[in-house]
Amino acid sequence: MISQLQRWGIVAGWLLVMIAINWSILQKEQVLASGLQVRLALAPVDPRSLMQGDYMRLRYALLSEVPTKQLAPEGQLIIRLDKQHVASFVGIYQPGQSLQQGELLLHYRRYGRHVKLGAESYLFEEGKASLLSEAAYGELRVANDGKSVLVGLLDQNFHYLDNLFKNQE
Repeated sequence: MISQLQRWGIVAGWLLVMIAINWSILQKEQVLASGLQVRLALAPVDPRSLMQGDYMRLRYALLSEVPTKQLAPEGQLIIRLDKQHVASFVGIYQPGQSLQQGELLLHYRRYGRHVKLGAESYLFEEGKASLLSEAAYGELRVANDGKSVLVGLLDQNFHYLDNLFKNQE
């Protein structure tokens, strides 16, 4: 039998989990609402793992320029956008470093040799695999602190192939 104290502990634990989940959702919503539009060129991936069921694995070309051995387990990269909002790698951000005009931060996490910039897979509706095989860019919204949210995939002409928020086209 569960004591009254244990019940309160379970309820308190459940509330903490719900608060954490909702806080995470709120943060992502803020990035979507106020983040800068950033496009990352997609690099080829192993075709056997490109499409697996109803998701595709993403790999960003920008990461081929990043010296992964010099990266801390977590931090920010400095990127610069061109006129089409396509990002290019500038350097590794050091805390306290000032950014130059036109530069912004992009948050990363390093897992061994692999570096992740957030969304590394893209979920899609059944039957859209052939359409999404044309993807050339991933579009993100990026906050000032470098945290990002994947918005959609674009072809070489920057047309949305399938995006999470249809009202952006």
